[in-house]
Amino acid sequence: MHTRSIPSSSEALPVIGLGTYRGFDVAAGSPKHAQLPGVLGALFSAGGNVIDSSPMYGRAEATAGALLDEPARSRAFIATKVWTRGRDAGIAQMKRSMDLLQTQRIDLMQVHNLLDWKIHLATLRAWKDAGRIRYLGVTHYTSSAYADLEAVLRAEPLDFVQLNYSVADRAAEDRLLPLAAERGVAVIVNLPLGSGAVLRSVQRTALPGWATELECKSWAQMLLKYVIGHPAVTCAIPGTGQAEHMADNAQAGAGPIPDERMRGRILQSWNDALG
Repeated sequence: MHTRSIPSSSEALPVIGLGTYRGFDVAAGSPKHAQLPGVLGALFSAGGNVIDSSPMYGRAEATAGALLDEPARSRAFIATKVWTRGRDAGIAQMKRSMDLLQTQRIDLMQVHNLLDWKIHLATLRAWKDAGRIRYLGVTHYTSSAYADLEAVLRAEPLDFVQLNYSVADRAAEDRLLPLAAERGVAVIVNLPLGSGAVLRSVQRTALPGWATELECKSWAQMLLKYVIGHPAVTCAIPGTGQAEHMADNAQAGAGPIPDERMRGRILQSWNDALG
């Protein structure tokens, strides 16, 4: 799998990771839970390692923590979030996340949806200095928050920003992705397949023949390549609880990465498929 450098450290990060929203919020012992070791196995086998979660995602942190045994834990880049108001509540929640994820150090801690971000960023900087987290950032999942994200990106030194971006939701291309590149901030893309809606919109349409030029065997791979083809994007984290989907998604991180001309062809093919 291809990697991109985190600008603040030059550490290489694989370009396709895993989002745990919904897919990992399942009961232990359930049929859905039984798929999850295969999901993680597919991620690691393909060369990926980014696993993104949040206290907002129900049982997802606890599920991921329980499944990440060695040596997977040592390979994983664990990202989660703080999603509450107030300094003390934020500290308590982050300690709880560490317990659930069964780790004493989080690779990336993010302020979820910018909730009380000024308070939490101060804590995150202190935790980074103390070695409790390696990187810090902020997130949002809707373009209606882009003005707020832009203001924080301009005002604060950050390691990461997480935002929504897909072939069907390209507003981040206008200002946020160029700004992140200018500011030296790594970009994690959530909803790169639009909560599955983008993929469902073309699932009955044959993949264009020229997709072989990108070594794509599915629409998921081609649409994910559109996202990671943007030079400001560091990693995309499509969410899934199915091993076969994780394996399919991960293949988008291998083979040719589309340049701007090829990204235009992907966009045109998707528009043509929509009719």
